[in-house]
Amino acid sequence: MTPQPEKDCTNRGWIALTALIAVLAVISLIPPQRIGGVTLRRANILSDILSFEDAAAEAAEPALFDEDDFHVDMAQVARRIEAERIEADTAPRPVQTIFEWLLRQDSSGRRAVVPDTVRLNPALVAIEQFAPADSGRLRAFYDTLLYARRPVRIAVLGDSFIEGDILTADLREKLQSAFGGSGTGFAPMASPLTGFRRTIRTQSRGWNAYNIMQRRNAPAPCRERFYVSGWVCRPSAGASVKWECTDAKRHLDSCGRARILFISRTESRVAVTLDNRERREFEIAGDEAVREIDVLGRMGSLTLEVLSGSDGFYGYGAWFEDTAGVTVDNYSVRSNNGQALFWTAPGVNAQINALLGYDLVILQYGLNLLQSGVHAYGGYGRQIENMIAYVRQCFPTAAVLVMSVSDRSERTDQGFVSMSSAPSMAQAQRQAARNAGAAFWSTYEAMRSLGGMARFVQNGWAGKDFTHINYAGGQRVAWSLYDAMLSGAQAARERERICTASDNVIEETLALRVDSLFHGIAPAVISGTR
Repeated sequence: MTPQPEKDCTNRGWIALTALIAVLAVISLIPPQRIGGVTLRRANILSDILSFEDAAAEAAEPALFDEDDFHVDMAQVARRIEAERIEADTAPRPVQTIFEWLLRQDSSGRRAVVPDTVRLNPALVAIEQFAPADSGRLRAFYDTLLYARRPVRIAVLGDSFIEGDILTADLREKLQSAFGGSGTGFAPMASPLTGFRRTIRTQSRGWNAYNIMQRRNAPAPCRERFYVSGWVCRPSAGASVKWECTDAKRHLDSCGRARILFISRTESRVAVTLDNRERREFEIAGDEAVREIDVLGRMGSLTLEVLSGSDGFYGYGAWFEDTAGVTVDNYSVRSNNGQALFWTAPGVNAQINALLGYDLVILQYGLNLLQSGVHAYGGYGRQIENMIAYVRQCFPTAAVLVMSVSDRSERTDQGFVSMSSAPSMAQAQRQAARNAGAAFWSTYEAMRSLGGMARFVQNGWAGKDFTHINYAGGQRVAWSLYDAMLSGAQAARERERICTASDNVIEETLALRVDSLFHGIAPAVISGTR
């Protein structure tokens, strides 16, 4: 039997490839679709040579959030805050809000403040204040820092850049060394991230911790009670939490005051133990108000137990501080670009601020939105203005300082280079602060003055992702921010000195003029009256 010649199928491969390219080309003409709440992007295999208007718009500025309910009506938020504030101010409170446990008081008071003038980093990146210096809120913060005998409280709201007390630990240490104070500030009741933090040790049992970034998975009552910390914790029967001070930084091994904040909608009973030896129980009547257990006395550890009434209990955390000096609270929320602020409860924020009293709120955001090749961040800048307005409505006693995005590197053919979009983001943040009359400090310029992200990675100050600093890098950035704060405080002090000296000169000049007016005629007047 004669063998049949083999068929040549080479052309079929080219035909299949051509057909596939034709199908993909047709698909690329289909505009973006939305199916079941999910947006499907255009599949454009010819993106290098063919562009569409919707693709250009997408590249112009990154989306803030994929969630449908993101839109923020600031007028509605303002009305909600005002309504809750009026209700809190006018509603009768038949129950006790603050529970004090006074053990021992430190009678030494606040020592004289004479901060060192030596900068920790060679280049000074100053804090920019766009409102008039003598009438701005930042000036009030400097005056409080220099002269107040009460605690000075700073809140730092940010993302994973400061997670685990990175940056804030060193800022706290330098401020407490210069102006007094002790304690690590805020620590939540429970969180899966507590093991990452070195400045306080937290051991929790029987708590469910809910994060605001996954708020849809939280029970409905929790969604209406989030604080700017980003956490709400619900206890089971017999739940407990123990906080222990550490020596990770100076001034943290003990503190003179601890404040436990929570909501007890129903009657509950809790126990607080100081240093594993002194214990006291508190009977809490049911109410919607934020409650505080204020423990005054030197301590190295504190334990809270929920003995009964766990069903209506919502825990926020404890604040470790002193009766004077500086407290710095770290409120980091991973993957948050600042928009989660609008998901917090303004009434809770305002009540906690009424108890604690913030002098400065720092906003550190933007890293999660930074994208290579993107230079248009005007939309995000407008959202920052809304954040500033929201913070001022919830924390009316505080000045607001916007920190710019940090330096960040990306891989190119020439190796890792600074991301060109970072200065654009920083400028949008600066303009937002200017428009809102807030203060601004450039984290980007501070890092660049120290060699930039590439130098940070080289020195072991940042991770190999060329995005996140570590504790060593946080120390350098904190030193730069401390230098800026100290410079601002010194300038405020100098202005005060000049104004005082000027007033004294005016008073002396006026006295001399009065003397000259009566010189030579006063004796005659006097003799005429005898």
